[in-house]
Amino acid sequence: MKNILLLTDFSENSWNAIDYALKFFENSTYDFYLLHVDKLSYLITGDIPYAPTDQIVEEVYTKPSKIKLRNILKRISSKFSQHKNHRFHSFTEYGFFIDSVKNMVDEKKIDCIVMGAKGDSGMNPYIIGSNTGDVITKVKCDILVIPEKARFCKIKEIAFPTDFSLEYDINTLQPLLDILQKHEASLQILHIGKKKEDLSTYQNINKEFLENYFTECHYGLYFLTNKNIEDGIQCFVESRQISMICMVAKNLNYFQRLLFRSTVEDMSYHLEIPFLVLHEKN
Repeated sequence: MKNILLLTDFSENSWNAIDYALKFFENSTYDFYLLHVDKLSYLITGDIPYAPTDQIVEEVYTKPSKIKLRNILKRISSKFSQHKNHRFHSFTEYGFFIDSVKNMVDEKKIDCIVMGAKGDSGMNPYIIGSNTGDVITKVKCDILVIPEKARFCKIKEIAFPTDFSLEYDINTLQPLLDILQKHEASLQILHIGKKKEDLSTYQNINKEFLENYFTECHYGLYFLTNKNIEDGIQCFVESRQISMICMVAKNLNYFQRLLFRSTVEDMSYHLEIPFLVLHEKN
């Protein structure tokens, strides 16, 4: 990873994600692209009763956003002055949120997106918010999602939930391997089944691939039985020193309940544990 996109809505939640990212990527050379998008829907439903001109957009939306971005850069400079190997670039756009993110990913060859887990207002009842959910499902780029209560600490263990039903590409898994090696962390491969049953031949092939691929890292392999996947994850996180949860995007159907639940309930890992979603590389 060389180019990191930091998405901000100027909330403290998005600052927390920026703060985490700068600590997480501390010891390597990176270009950070700080992006704020004034969404087109805001312009259309705002106080202006007609289609805004470029001048109005600049004065009412873009200019204030640029000032706020400069303030974030000052905050970064003040807190992370020792990070001499980091370069920062700021951008403000107006338009459709996902289109703006996709364009930035393509133009700047972004390797990873970092964003907070809540919606713009912080009042969204869904765990990760609609913006984060849209980025995960619609933008083909790795994304590191930072929940509102997550605070950076040494990465000790990364949980990798899987049902072994998918073939994994080495290019897709490479960022995870890089993180494990850089942070000297261990990988905990976790299979949660609703009932005890043997893996199929195909599942065993995929399991052995993961074991072979991560053979140079310290890893564990765990099989849990739980009728509720979320409960299984929660119990596992509580029993280990899990610092991050990683999953592959094409396996999201299996983990819809982990990411897109309508209520947090007692799943504390949603609020405290960052999760990394890896996309297949073209």
